[in-house]
Amino acid sequence: MVENTELRSVVEVHIAPLGYEYDRIKEPILKYNADKLYLLRDQHQGQAEYHESLVEELSENGVSVQSCDVDLEDMYDVLGKVTTLADRYRDDIVRVNVSSGPKLATIGAALACMATNASGYHVHPTSRPHPIEEAPRTEGMEIAEQLPSYPLETPTTDQVQILEYIDSTRETTHTPKKSDLIAFAEENELSFITRSEPANEKAKFALLNNRIIDPLEANGYIEINAVGRTKQILLTETGRNALRAFRHKLQQ
Repeated sequence: MVENTELRSVVEVHIAPLGYEYDRIKEPILKYNADKLYLLRDQHQGQAEYHESLVEELSENGVSVQSCDVDLEDMYDVLGKVTTLADRYRDDIVRVNVSSGPKLATIGAALACMATNASGYHVHPTSRPHPIEEAPRTEGMEIAEQLPSYPLETPTTDQVQILEYIDSTRETTHTPKKSDLIAFAEENELSFITRSEPANEKAKFALLNNRIIDPLEANGYIEINAVGRTKQILLTETGRNALRAFRHKLQQ
């Protein structure tokens, strides 16, 4: 008996911050025959007339265009949005335009490519007309240059879950202790506990320190304060930004 299996079609997805550009966004979309485009729009940024023309032209060429609200001046907001989209399409082809938005959006988009399987590219324009209110910042495309891929070490899913737990339980008069983190890990069956099956409490604390606490503290995501004989865990500003950037791992 032959089993019928339907092969899944791989789609090509592009992500582009919407700065004051037109060709720099359009040309690589058409060159790569992209199926979908996610435009990262900033609601605080003025919308030029050619932005709507860009959407219309790409739609007429069979590209599905969707808009996502994001703060293009917030590197971590861009980073979090791109990693989330890249994770959603992890079985497809994802390309990220790192040249179509402001500088902080460029950094966030480039970092997102290092943290995921997405490929980044930089579009070299053929000319740079002004003013941007009347015409796009640049014109044409000489080449869409692929960026080199440098893997970025990111927190594990377990570590992101712990960061989210610390953030959600933070109160003025109470912060979680290591024993709280172990109880949370056991209740939610985090892999660093379930895969190792520690024999006693001492082994659980050793695993927590080795797999969670030490790496997070080394990266500056948490700080530990001794209060009497207990140690309270605090999320740093860097840790909050990491949680924003990699929150999509909570869905895995």
